Amino acid sequence: MTNPRADRVKHVRSLAQRSVRRRTGTFLVEGPQSVREAVAEVPDQVREVYVGPDAADRYADVVAAAAAAGVRVRRGSTEVLDAMSPDAQQLVAVVDAALPGRAEVLAHAPRLVAVLSQVRDPGNAGTVVRTADAAGADGVLLTGASVDVHNPKVVRSTAGSLFHLPVATGGELADVVADLRAAGLCVLAADGRGEHDLDALLDVAGAAPAGVPDLAAPTAWVFGNEAWGMSDDDRALADAVVRVPIRGRAESLNLATAAAVCLFASARAQRR
Repeated sequence: MTNPRADRVKHVRSLAQRSVRRRTGTFLVEGPQSVREAVAEVPDQVREVYVGPDAADRYADVVAAAAAAGVRVRRGSTEVLDAMSPDAQQLVAVVDAALPGRAEVLAHAPRLVAVLSQVRDPGNAGTVVRTADAAGADGVLLTGASVDVHNPKVVRSTAGSLFHLPVATGGELADVVADLRAAGLCVLAADGRGEHDLDALLDVAGAAPAGVPDLAAPTAWVFGNEAWGMSDDDRALADAVVRVPIRGRAESLNLATAAAVCLFASARAQRR
């Protein structure tokens, strides 16, 4: 492939648009790390891999793995790959947009789940998925008002973690919380106005007194919108509202940072 204005090149580039992703049922995976994980974890969903001349040698292992899995590998010029995605280091894939349902995520006695409620920033959403993966979470749920998980920036921000753990989307927060409870999880909302201090909960994890959430128990953490957090009605859905203690003079924590602190606190408590 040598023509950066070819229809195929334009189509791959157009997957940055949500309307095109919905119509085709596919999404774009950019960069060697994400393509590597897609090929390794969901090869049956990878339709095509596109590789430029420099990347063909630099990431020969990814190209070989794709070919071995029966994935069509198309080689293109530097101009073609840059037209598809200027930030992908000349390696992209087109992948089927198949996601599990919420029931599937909750079917196997999960112990740690992250919930994103009305989270709109794709970088934050992708980073939380990556963090949940690193913390050993069993899944991530995004309410219907949150960003599209196949937004290119979300996919890039997950750094391949999108293919490591189940991620489900859709539904109102009240319905999501009801399903989490039915699956045996304690639902904790992360909010700076929470009545429970995260450090104090860690101190009593595994032996929490009555009325105090036990971080050692199966837990779902709910994280709200970046700008306005969680409404009173949404906080009321949780079993408890927990704040991350801020020792210095910072006004608040970035959403993804707060999620990392909470998820790793639960992971540590559950490891006991």
